[in-house]
Order: sequence, then structure tokens, then C-alpha cells
Amino acid sequence: MAASTLRWFCPGRRFAFARVGCGSYHRRGPPTGSTSNGKKGQSSVAQQPHITAQKPIKGECEWAAVVGLEIHAQIASNSKLFSGSQVRFAAPPNSLVSFFDASLPGTLPVLNRRCVEAAVMTGLALDCHINRKSLFDRKHYFYADLPAGYQITQQRLPIAVNGSLAYSVCVGRKPSQMVTRTVRVKQIQLEQDSGKSLQDDLRSQTLIDLNRAGIGLLEVVLEPDMSCGEEAATAVRELQLILQALGTSQANMAEGQLRVDANISVHRPGEPLGVRTEVKNLNSARFLAKAIDYEIQRQINELENGGEILNETRSFDYKLGCTVPMRDKEGKQDYRFMPEPNLPPLLLYDSGSLPSGADPQQVINVDQLRARLPELPHVTRERLVQEYGMLPQHSCALLNEVGLLEFFQHVIKETRAEPKKVTSWVLNTFLGFLKQQNLAVSESPVTPSALAELLDLLDRKAISSSAAKQVFEELWRNEGKTPAQIVAEKKLELLQDPEALERLCSSTLEAHPDVVMDLKKGNPRAINKLIGLVRKATLGRADPTAIKEVLERQLSS
Repeated sequence: MAASTLRWFCPGRRFAFARVGCGSYHRRGPPTGSTSNGKKGQSSVAQQPHITAQKPIKGECEWAAVVGLEIHAQIASNSKLFSGSQVRFAAPPNSLVSFFDASLPGTLPVLNRRCVEAAVMTGLALDCHINRKSLFDRKHYFYADLPAGYQITQQRLPIAVNGSLAYSVCVGRKPSQMVTRTVRVKQIQLEQDSGKSLQDDLRSQTLIDLNRAGIGLLEVVLEPDMSCGEEAATAVRELQLILQALGTSQANMAEGQLRVDANISVHRPGEPLGVRTEVKNLNSARFLAKAIDYEIQRQINELENGGEILNETRSFDYKLGCTVPMRDKEGKQDYRFMPEPNLPPLLLYDSGSLPSGADPQQVINVDQLRARLPELPHVTRERLVQEYGMLPQHSCALLNEVGLLEFFQHVIKETRAEPKKVTSWVLNTFLGFLKQQNLAVSESPVTPSALAELLDLLDRKAISSSAAKQVFEELWRNEGKTPAQIVAEKKLELLQDPEALERLCSSTLEAHPDVVMDLKKGNPRAINKLIGLVRKATLGRADPTAIKEVLERQLSS
């Protein structure tokens, strides 16, 4: 068999390989969905879950839920997995389809080097064992948007196996009450995506768009170590951050670049695993959590009412908030897996096994890819906590919004303000404005430099905190002015004349003897009212801390 060829993501260039020979327990609740009866199917693909949760509470109404995930991430590559067709979101239908993508007779697959590198880097980031030899297989099933009638995947010997993914979940009401949990990664495999079927209701037709057919996917299979929707959604979000940090996938769920299939079953503690159902094509972390929690409760209700769980595929109706049946779950025998005859084994090397004289551009060196790994999200979070003294939940928030960490770091570099104040402004004020107007960080009218200048004004007490918020609002209107210009035009600078502040405080005390009396009677809130009155008289230009000091001195004299 001839050696495999690898194709760079630049179309037209080919390179040859050198060959070498939580457990969770649910109590009885009211019915939440429809029930169905049928014969028992097979148990979960991964038969034995990795139980890490607390011991069950004794009782006759307890159930343990088991959740495993299959995550499909679109590889960030300029071309498809086995053809030179371009990859572009929202292109005109059927405009990015090669002869191979359309499965015309006589066309052969040519493996994309970039996709292989992405799979290896993802495996390394998830502490997987990278198989130096992996195989491709045909998985047969017949849909209109799968022209060949089969998908090229890696069923027998995938490119990476036996890894782990750590994620943090909140276990209490406070955001700071977080614990780290780990889910095992069973395998990572390369495979093709299918096309899209689009329903034309006007003509009662189903239309086929093959632009997506043949795009490279990473399928990441997580063992059934989770027990609820929140855990699953958090694990997927962590994987999303890792893929984005590596650059192996943009993992934009809104554009279908990250899709999740959830395998769910329930059983009595101490008994064998229950029959699983699979909820397909979940493209939002929020919907993933809702679908899993609904399906857990649906299965519990079904079993407690004397029914049986079907081994079936379901979908999640986000409008109704429930899962609905799609079809009976195909067993492995239905797919008729067979070796892919047009692709020889995929061979990888490390520095020790690299054949002498081999052209580095014609082989993939796992050690070189390991050296290219960037800082991973969990390391970044730990660094932020140690370097800036921020809370763990704040470090999570900075990473969870695309581009927010980079924005924060640019502000930190350009301002003299304390990191704690920068964190507060970025996560509260800046992020709040973004959410309010549904904008991405890259679309913000306020630049890191402008926010840094504003925080410098606040840090040297040139303006008050309330004035700073006014300046920020002006900056958000994108009028092209600097914070200093806005402060000068609006006359927002702090009152710097201590004698004038003394006079204003004195006149305020004289004009409001009832508030003064209330304060002397022991009402601590009265001082805040006096501060507010003085600030009103200064049009917000006096520092509240300075006002309080003057008032307390005058009251004690």
C-alpha cells in the first residue's frame, strides 16, 4: 500500500508521509413530559461510569443519572478534510463543492495535514495518548446530504485515546464555592461532516446544500462521568475554550462549529446502568443543560410509572423545552463499519522515531506540536489569580467572553490603576454595556486605551466615581473624544479647593438640622444623606470620602 499523503491547508500543496512498519441522585417529581413504552434496548456505549460523587442517601425513590457526551468540533482549516474545497461560513449553497465532496466516481481522498495537526494538538492538550498509527474506516448510513452513502471516520483505531478534561462547577449559592471535577476522554477521532438538508415549506421540498460536506471534524468522546446538565454544559464550555486557545477550532456554536450529542440514562444506585437515549445536535450550552435535565426527569417519570426506556435518538425542542423522538437508535451492526480502502494507515512520529534523512515538511512530529502548545485556559486562570490577586470566578469570567481577556490585559498595561479596580470596571461596567447592547468585545466603541486613561483620571482623584461613569457613557457614544476632553467640556473634575468644600459642608449642616439631629441620635444612614446633599451642591464634583471627613470633623468640633 502506498504511503499516505498529507495536504497543507493551502490548496494544491501535497506532502508524503514517511512510512514505518457525577453520580447524581434524583428524587420523585411530577411528570414533566410524554411517556413511551417499548422493549429495552442496549446499555450505554461506555458501560461503566466513573463515579466520583457523594454516596447515595438511603431511600426507595432515588435515581442515579449518567451522562456521556460526543462533541463534534469543526476544525479551523482553509480547506476540507479530504479535498481542496474552501471552507467558508454562509457561502452561497453548493458553491464550495469539489468532485470528491459530491462523491463522483473515480475521485480519491487526500488527507489534510492541518486537520491531522489539529487533532494531535487537541489530544495533547487533553492529556491523551497519541497513537503513532491510526486507521480510517467507512461508516455506512444513508441520508440525502451524505452523497457517498458513508462517512470516513476512525472507528477502530482513532488518533488519540485515554485523556481527561478538568472543569470547575459551582456547588453552592456563592460563585466562590467552586470545585474541580474531571471527565475522562475516551477518544478523539478525525471524520467528515455531512451536508445540510434545508426544508422548503413553500414548495414542500427538501433541498440539499453540500458546502459543509467533507469539512474536517474532531469528534471528542467523553465517558459517562457526568450526572446533570450543568456539569455537561460546563465541561463543553471548558473544551470550547481549549479549542479556541489552541486555534484548532473556532468552536462557535451559533455557526454550528461545535455540536453536541448527549447520551443519558438513569438507574437505581447499586443496579446496572439503565437504557440510554441520545439527544442529537445540541448547539448551545444552555440548551444542552436543559435537554439533559429534562431527559433525566422524563426517564425517571417513565420508569416510576411502569414504563420502559427505548434505546432511541431524540432531539430537543427549545421552544417547548422538551426532547422529542426522532428514530430508533442504530446499533453498530447497522453502520457496517469497514476499513477505508483508499487511505492507508496514518503514521505519526516523535523526535526519537523520526527516520533519518526525512524531510520535516513531509512528516508530522508530535514533539514539535507539543512544543507549540499555547497556555491553556486553566493555566491562564491560575496565573490571573496569582498575578493580579483576583477571585477565581473573575478569572473565569474574563476567559468566558471572547476577546475580553485581551482587552483586560491591554488596559492593565496602559493604566496605573490597581488590578482590582481594572477588573471591576471591565467585568461590571464594560461587560455590562456589551451585554446590554448584545455586542462582542471586538465591536466595542470604547478602546482599551480610552478606558485606561479614564481609570488614570479616577486613580489620581481628578474625577469622582460617578463622574467616571458619566465619562464612560460619553465614550460609549463614540464621539471620538478622549476622557480628558469630556471631563473638561462637562466640568466633571473634582473640587480641589478645600476651603470651598469646608464652606459647603458647613452650610449644609446649618440648612438641615433635622438630619444632623437624626445622626446624633445614632442613625448611621444620616451621614450618607448629608454626603449626598453636599455632592448635589457641588454638581457631583466633590469626592465622597473627602466630604465625609470634613463633615465628621465639623460635627465633632
